[in-house]
Amino acid sequence: MIIMKKYKYTINGTAYEVEVGDIVDNVVNVTVNGEAFKVEKEPEPEPEKPKPVVRPAAAAASPSPSGSSSSTRAYNEKVVKAPLPGVITEIKVNIGDPVAVGDTVVVLEAMKMANNLDAEYAGRVVEIRVQAGQTVMEDDVLVVIE
Repeated sequence: MIIMKKYKYTINGTAYEVEVGDIVDNVVNVTVNGEAFKVEKEPEPEPEKPKPVVRPAAAAASPSPSGSSSSTRAYNEKVVKAPLPGVITEIKVNIGDPVAVGDTVVVLEAMKMANNLDAEYAGRVVEIRVQAGQTVMEDDVLVVIE
């Protein structure tokens, strides 16, 4: 058995030395205090595909008096927003690219999972408000589609 990782645990005052070996078809070779076990791993659940939340123009709050153009412009256009806080790992479109409903436009890493954010509207990308490596918060506008 090829040892991948060694761990030492103390549980209720008892020391355990655990070696985790090869993983084949969800079966893990584990040695605990010198005794070998084959442990079946539960399959990881499929990640739920988050849907970007887009508010209709009528439900949007009125723009602030200072009204920066980037914040007020999104109310009249189709946008892709961050469904949860995370880091942008990849931008799959460029300004001017046509997109169809369901096309992945941005990849967001959140909670150690890559989440493909898809266009909910067909159109052309007119603005990209983020860049790879940027941290975003929930409901930040990432891409504007016209």
